[in-house]
Amino acid sequence: MLPLGNMGGAVSPGFSLELGNDLVETRDWLHGFAESVIRPAAAEWDEREETPWPVLEEAAKIGLYSLDFYARQYLEESGLGIPVAFEELFWGDAGIGLALAGSSLAAVAVVANGTPEQIGEWCPQMFGGPGEVKLGAFCSSEPEAGSDVGAIKTRAVYDAAADEWVLNGVKTWATNGGIADVHVVVASVDPSLGSRGQASFVVPPGTAGLSMGQKLRKHGIRASHTAEVVLSDVRVPGRCVLGGRDRLEARLARVREGGRAGEQAAMRTFEASRPGVAAMAVGIARAAVEYAAEYSASRMQFGRPIGQNQAVAFMLADMQASVDAARLLTWRAAWMARQGRPFRRAEGSMSKLVAGETAVRVTEQAIQILGGNGYTREFPVERWHRDAKIFTIFEGTSEIQRLIIGRAVTGLDVR
Repeated sequence: MLPLGNMGGAVSPGFSLELGNDLVETRDWLHGFAESVIRPAAAEWDEREETPWPVLEEAAKIGLYSLDFYARQYLEESGLGIPVAFEELFWGDAGIGLALAGSSLAAVAVVANGTPEQIGEWCPQMFGGPGEVKLGAFCSSEPEAGSDVGAIKTRAVYDAAADEWVLNGVKTWATNGGIADVHVVVASVDPSLGSRGQASFVVPPGTAGLSMGQKLRKHGIRASHTAEVVLSDVRVPGRCVLGGRDRLEARLARVREGGRAGEQAAMRTFEASRPGVAAMAVGIARAAVEYAAEYSASRMQFGRPIGQNQAVAFMLADMQASVDAARLLTWRAAWMARQGRPFRRAEGSMSKLVAGETAVRVTEQAIQILGGNGYTREFPVERWHRDAKIFTIFEGTSEIQRLIIGRAVTGLDVR
């Protein structure tokens, strides 16, 4: 579908950048929802800094907020189902978009690390249905462990007599943290092994000992709930370790003997989600370019539209080219992931890095084109700029993405 770059293998004579009919229909359907439901509600929920439950309910009614919808997009044969969907939702609004997409990260964690039985049991409980909307939360970051996932201190200790895992620790920056029905928690089983001694655990609904700590008041994406999650002697059944206890013990034994551990649990989740996160940033950036272009055609100064001024037109040209480039990198990474092709050049990190930094730059340029109007809350570009900034920080900062790409390009242990 999009074999850009040196990935090996023959390119099909039928190579095309055209989306299939089903994807076009899905894109247009989502765009209609984003335009008619998300955008009109965006400013209100940004000001309220609360989960937009009415919007989630409307999305559930039409099947958008559902496990079935996200599963179909993740399994779409070209790999572009999720990028196309996320671009449209985040074109509508990033805060509401993340409220709609946040549960999918927890679901990805289960799919990436769990058994078929665990996927079937827990993923449906992260979405619910119309009249009973539910949430999932992925909990990895900690106060002293953001980019450095190896520094995670949350412990999981197995109680053989009760066949239960006992979790203790504090997580932060958790989307839907504390209010979710199902939490997926990354914890250390053997601290002596660092990140290789970690595993992911499902905390079922209503489990005693899990509580919400501080709710974080954020610069942007304010319609998405973000909070600390406190785990105090949280007991979960033995079957709640993703992948199963036997597989975990075999992996730990292999590491202790000097063997390879495979990918670390949190990293496997982040790597799988990076093209989707990049698409979110593309959606914000595209919204800013479109809005600024329309504004420049109607805003009159010195007797002509400001878009006729070379300075503004050149700025818009660079903005549009950057957005298209970011989308192409995102589609390439998503296509590669779907085809099972390894990210030998850190293509997933490339998409996240370029899309995130493009969104920040383009939304700032949109403010500049709108001038004083762009700096007010009467126009959406200032909100989009606030929303965009997080994409150079969460799910791996720009600096971490450059580290990963640098290692892939040089073959050296860049630090």
